[in-house]
Amino acid sequence: MAFPEGFLQELKMRNDITEVVSPYVNLKRRGRNMVGLCPFHGEKTPSFNIYTENGSFYCFGCGVGGDVISFIMKIENLDYVDAVKFLAQRAGMELPENSYDDSMSKLRKRIYEANREAARFYYKTLYQPLGKEGLDYLHGRMLSDRTIRHFGLGFADDDWSSLTTHLKSLGFSENELVSANLAVQRRSGNGVYDRFTNRVMFPIIDLRGNVIAFGGRIMTDQKPKYLNTSDTPVFKKSENLFSLNNAKNAGSRTLMLCEGYMDVIAVTQAGFKNAVATLGTALTTEQAMLIKRYADEVIICYDADEAGQKATARAIPILRNAGLLVRVLTIPNGKDPDEFIKSQGADGPEAFKAIIDRSGNDVDYRLQKLKADFNLDVSDGKVGYLEAASRIIASIQSPIEQDVYASKLCKEFQIDKNAFKAQLQKLNKSRYREDYRKQQQKIRADLSGRGDRVDTDKAKVPRSSSAEEALVVYLINNPDSAERISGEISAEQFQNSLMRRYYEYFLFRIKDGKDALNSVSADFTSDEVNKIYGMLRKYASVAQTKKSLEEYIKVIREESAKPKHDEVGKMSGEELNDYLRKLREAKK
Repeated sequence: MAFPEGFLQELKMRNDITEVVSPYVNLKRRGRNMVGLCPFHGEKTPSFNIYTENGSFYCFGCGVGGDVISFIMKIENLDYVDAVKFLAQRAGMELPENSYDDSMSKLRKRIYEANREAARFYYKTLYQPLGKEGLDYLHGRMLSDRTIRHFGLGFADDDWSSLTTHLKSLGFSENELVSANLAVQRRSGNGVYDRFTNRVMFPIIDLRGNVIAFGGRIMTDQKPKYLNTSDTPVFKKSENLFSLNNAKNAGSRTLMLCEGYMDVIAVTQAGFKNAVATLGTALTTEQAMLIKRYADEVIICYDADEAGQKATARAIPILRNAGLLVRVLTIPNGKDPDEFIKSQGADGPEAFKAIIDRSGNDVDYRLQKLKADFNLDVSDGKVGYLEAASRIIASIQSPIEQDVYASKLCKEFQIDKNAFKAQLQKLNKSRYREDYRKQQQKIRADLSGRGDRVDTDKAKVPRSSSAEEALVVYLINNPDSAERISGEISAEQFQNSLMRRYYEYFLFRIKDGKDALNSVSADFTSDEVNKIYGMLRKYASVAQTKKSLEEYIKVIREESAKPKHDEVGKMSGEELNDYLRKLREAKK
């Protein structure tokens, strides 16, 4: 069952969407609305809008939209019930008893509890004889017991049932352990076994202090060296960062992005509390946006080997597009942060701080790295380098920043600045043309429905889809017209399956005396909710009159009367002629 309508209305009224969003987004007033940089994708021009009159939001850049519940679900990675609980607690409201299905919420809670008990079990095992190999490894990496305790490090022994036996003794079911990815179902379907064995364990903790996952480092040469929890109801590796729960309290708006767990732990032990790492995957846009919530600047501290340099090259544009300033740490002699700090002995922290202070921004890093590809002692090499460098500088969005680097490069190579700026202008025009082409392609794709992974029928039946979409929006905005519309058009006449679902849903709610949009976050997927609010924004500036409604109804009727392709193939000659005659008459 859903939450009572009155409770949800009061919840939204007592959680003003502008006040809820403000801690996550720097909002500015624009007319009656509020705007800001979207927290869900990287952008430099604000396209995230708060509509204060109806408590909704929509981003014209990435298409995310909804109400205050939808926002909390996405920004805090919560399911519907937990998002409602979050807002109820914020507003000091009691949840109505036994009025909603909280099975997923209960499962999430049990997963958190199982993970917490698993972390305690692994930590305890580390300091027992079974964990000696793991403890020797950590001490061999020069980690103190204080650091081990701070990060809650542990050990999974080589018995395939140690953890599952322990957790089942505490009352956890096999289904809960499999859902948490702490255990794996046997192929026979009979029983489970531990997901992690013979590994040093690294708990992954979210911003609210919950243990949400684990990383495990094998003690042998077996592959994979590191094994991470797969995605679960409480964890998505592409949307979380190791040790952000610690780094966010470091008192700095700069975060250090490391390559792995041990680098983060080593630099933290050396006194640098603002380090985080990705979770066995390349940096994602979601992780960059998460970083943006807690930092203005990122120092990339990846390994200096080839893999680390490639990872750095991939990370730079992702971080820049998220609106972050980027610096790149260059560690001498190809070492990673952990190795470098240890190699300096007692002077490790001071030496590491020195290379941090010397680190240049990402443009300096790319320009310096580019020099290795050219022989700058000959003219052809200089020309090749300057042409490649101009492409890097032309990719910078800020004209001022472009000019600074152009001046610096021209001075270094003693070339005419006007000639170099002419090259930049040529590249800028090319980039603008390419951006315009991509924008036009996107517009055409949006209009045709191609690539719409939510509304998959739009490209197949574009005319009826457009009319059905407009009719659904009209119904939402004009609930008093529900009886008339339902008398004119039935759901069976809709050719688009998604629009048919919307039509049936909103028609039922309106006729039942309920607010059309009050529970969409509970009753539709996140993408389907985004689609609904995108449709509402699309028609917000369009005058939908009764005459418009008549046109929508006419088109839907015409399209529903058309036979399907397979039906046309089965028509007799007489039936086909009759069908063509009706089409001609309809066009008159």
